[in-house]
Amino acid sequence: MKTRSKARAAARLAAVQALYQHEMEKTPLARLLDEFHLHRLGAEIDHDQYAQAETAFFDDVVKGVLARRDEIDELISAKLAKGWALARLDKTMIQILRAGTYELIARADVPTGAAISSYVDVSHAFFEATESKFANGVLDAIAKAVR
Repeated sequence: MKTRSKARAAARLAAVQALYQHEMEKTPLARLLDEFHLHRLGAEIDHDQYAQAETAFFDDVVKGVLARRDEIDELISAKLAKGWALARLDKTMIQILRAGTYELIARADVPTGAAISSYVDVSHAFFEATESKFANGVLDAIAKAVR
């Protein structure tokens, strides 16, 4: 994988983690970004070396999701099966879908396939194949609606 691709992949994974932390702990945005910049992105934690992330990309995804959360949640909700609500989904999956949706609506510089496959890859860090297929299906449906 190219250096930029690795840095973007690390940024996406970190963005999902930051969004999850914000959701669970209500960490203020400035403190959240500062914590990730200083202590997570590219750091060694519990003897695991985290990849160096593209910081500006990480910041854009986190800030963008939080700024456009209502719009993003509407897009996701519209693509869920009848009878399903966003609140019914796993909280990590919600953050994966939010970050992926943000890229699809706001990052025209990122090809559709790259955005979708990147977040499917992120989902593999947390879920089994079934859930990753779910993420792929939802993001693909959103992409068809917005691109």
